[in-house]
Amino acid sequence: MKRILIAECVQEIASFNPNQSELDAFRLSTPAQLFPEHRPLRTEIAGALAHFDTRSDVELVPAFGARSITSGGLTSKSAWEFISKSFLDSIRAAGKVDGIYFSLHGAMGAIGELDPEGYLLVETRKIVGDEIPIVASFDLHGVITDPVLRNCNAITVYHTYPHIDLYETGQRSARLLLKILDGEAKPVTARVRIPALVRGDELKTKSGCFGKRVSETVAIENSAQGLSGGIFIGNPFTDVPDLASNVIVCTNGDAKLAKENAEKIAAEFWRDREKMQAFLTPVKEAVRQACTAFATKGGTTILVDAADATSSGACGDSNVLLAELMAQGFSGRALVAITDAPVVAAAFKAGVGATITTSVGGAMDPRYTPLEVTGLVHMLSDGEFNSEVEGDPWHAGNCAVLKVKNFTLVLMSKPVSLHNRSLYYSHGQDPKKFDLVVVKSPHCQDHMYSSWATTYINVDAPGATSANLKSLGHTICHRPVFPLDEGVQFTPEAVMYSR
Repeated sequence: MKRILIAECVQEIASFNPNQSELDAFRLSTPAQLFPEHRPLRTEIAGALAHFDTRSDVELVPAFGARSITSGGLTSKSAWEFISKSFLDSIRAAGKVDGIYFSLHGAMGAIGELDPEGYLLVETRKIVGDEIPIVASFDLHGVITDPVLRNCNAITVYHTYPHIDLYETGQRSARLLLKILDGEAKPVTARVRIPALVRGDELKTKSGCFGKRVSETVAIENSAQGLSGGIFIGNPFTDVPDLASNVIVCTNGDAKLAKENAEKIAAEFWRDREKMQAFLTPVKEAVRQACTAFATKGGTTILVDAADATSSGACGDSNVLLAELMAQGFSGRALVAITDAPVVAAAFKAGVGATITTSVGGAMDPRYTPLEVTGLVHMLSDGEFNSEVEGDPWHAGNCAVLKVKNFTLVLMSKPVSLHNRSLYYSHGQDPKKFDLVVVKSPHCQDHMYSSWATTYINVDAPGATSANLKSLGHTICHRPVFPLDEGVQFTPEAVMYSR
């Protein structure tokens, strides 16, 4: 029997969020809980389990799991110490294993440890030795470092954005690990680091030029000598030393194939770097266009406030668009989500049907000025609901729906991801019933908004996850890097890894 250990540590952070992520920002799983929690879901571990289950000669060994409920600021020192100790202790407790699969992210960061994934892999090697094969999966927003690549036999990465292949990535990881254990694969990986940060609509793999480059890596992965391939675009909001984009090509012992293709694809990616930037409309102009669209076109206008994207690590407490919509007298029905625990507490105290006057927004991020509103408490909830896509439980804390004239505010106590419609649906709000919706995510799956909205505007609002990358204030990442610096030069050069 092949004993395969499985563990998880998944979080994406925004360094420009002023609030640290504490333990309550994570779903923590003991070894006994890890598999039962994942099996009903569409996560990486669920996909890996499904593939491992096809083999009668495999014994699965669960270890510790930590998965952020949503993205946030840097993980606090105490939370990271608990997570890393629990993770590594569970590996020690597992005893002798033949192989390891880790579900990781790549854009995590903690106070005192800016490469958590690299740290976990280095320490794991100290426990299990150099001979045990390790395969780890990552989000394509991961920041890939030398410690990660030196200590993994191979890595896999999502192939889609918006992400719809978590489960499939887990399956690919399990398949690759079994190939190594069966003696059918000897991975060699080429990595080309590209000094570019990218953000914008061309990153949508279904329609953008980024998708064409990813398709090239997928073709290599699926070829006779291919094992894994993908492109990491990093997370521009995770300000760490190794922040960059990376092409990864892993082949079965064919270093030349890996190197040549990684360098070729990296050159093409660099060529397209200008295209892969966001095109943004200033706040006042965006709202003016929304008012005009309501008056002349009808339908639903989407204002995309990606600068306050909770799935990218922002707090979700921006009221900038709400304030400007009110200032310009937008008269249609508008739907807005805001994180504001004090307002929710006030709504709970007043009760459903009560009218309250309160300040909304800016409760967590001081760059926003609280906005005074008077509204009717329409609904209260415990904020417990399931993700629209993966089906995993989300925890927004107590929530309230506040009706402020023609504005419907869905207020959370804790940030949850807004890259789908789960928060709105769980509070009885159908975005299609509104004239305008503020969407705090750079991209959602097309059917959620863009395929039916009549007007779609990406707004240049202030925030911790602004696609206006020069506005963020990076101080840690290696420079120069495009587009933060002018005249950045790049020649593709692969670094090779094998174990």
